[in-house]
Amino acid sequence: MGAKTDQAKGKVKEAVGTLTGDKDLESEGKADRLTGEAKEKLDDVKNKAEEVVDKAKDKVDEAIDKTKGALHRK
Repeated sequence: MGAKTDQAKGKVKEAVGTLTGDKDLESEGKADRLTGEAKEKLDDVKNKAEEVVDKAKDKVDEAIDKTKGALHRK
């Protein structure tokens, strides 16, 4: 499941567990919610890492192009 789905499912289970006094359901809900939050943070880190890699690739490509240009001028 997606991060947001896990968070929503967890919140519902937590609330139902609290209302009914079912500590197991409440704990399960909290675990689902925290799992969703962790997934979301991992997705954010993954996206940031991909951005860094893309920028690094662009810089390498620029350096290669400049080097090629300098070699062709000679």
